[in-house]
Amino acid sequence: MGDVLAGFHTVWEFDTDSVLIRFERGIRTPKLFQVLGERRIPYEALAAVELAPGKRGTVALRAVPRPGADPLMDAADGQLKEGSDPYRLVLPAEREVLAEYYADEMRAALGSSGAEPADRYLVTAPAPPRGFKAYDGKASFDGKSVAFRWFWTGASSAKWKAGDQNFPVDELAGVEWRSPEVFNGHLRLVLRDGADAAGCTPRGEQPGAADQDPAAVVFGLGYGLVHESLPFAAAVLEAVRAAEPDEDAMPGGPGRTVAALTGADKARPDPADIADRIRHLGALHDAGLLTDDEFSAKKAELLAEL
Repeated sequence: MGDVLAGFHTVWEFDTDSVLIRFERGIRTPKLFQVLGERRIPYEALAAVELAPGKRGTVALRAVPRPGADPLMDAADGQLKEGSDPYRLVLPAEREVLAEYYADEMRAALGSSGAEPADRYLVTAPAPPRGFKAYDGKASFDGKSVAFRWFWTGASSAKWKAGDQNFPVDELAGVEWRSPEVFNGHLRLVLRDGADAAGCTPRGEQPGAADQDPAAVVFGLGYGLVHESLPFAAAVLEAVRAAEPDEDAMPGGPGRTVAALTGADKARPDPADIADRIRHLGALHDAGLLTDDEFSAKKAELLAEL
């Protein structure tokens, strides 16, 4: 097609085999769009194209992704609000005829796959932040493992007892993301069958409360930003899929993962933060929530980080 269709906050550039979705930056632009920047969506990753009336004199053109084609939408699991849907282009109502033309062109390019689930990711996960802050800890991802580091001001005693966590991607079966905009929002890691990682919820088992689970960080209602945590979850999910046994089926070939940070990129621990965490451990010990041995062991772990 080779044409451009500009809407509110978003521009679609059409090619013969894909559409490049570019998200504008601005005060009124949804923050998730600002983080995404741009994404190329192959037509084979789409199940359908819809055009419907929008609000306040607008029309909305929406590309419907195939199940399993995009790690971002897999992670979101239908929780994104309409205004933050990255597959939705909103236009003035007077451009409805033009929007219908492009909708027909895209439908003709979709092929025969329809709504059939994709057997691999066809859309690349957005570049994730190196880390993001939740209510009870900080999550970081270097392409090979996910790390959770607890905040003494928010983490439960169960998480403090378990200590900071590190989960190699090849030991994970998936990621559970619950939006920070709803009650009990969190990001939880699910353990692959046969793996052995303390605190992580094994595949097929009913998980406990996220605030007590060392394999989860809790957002808190309205805390923990969608625009940071969702691309993070998508990148981890993509890496988990790439680490599955059938690596040849993953986008980009065997062993495809998010690029790892070099040692120089990883920040050194803040001594003041370590001191605060030791003081919090002392408070838990004084309250009888940590035994003498547990307190000594956790203190030694923290001191070893300096």
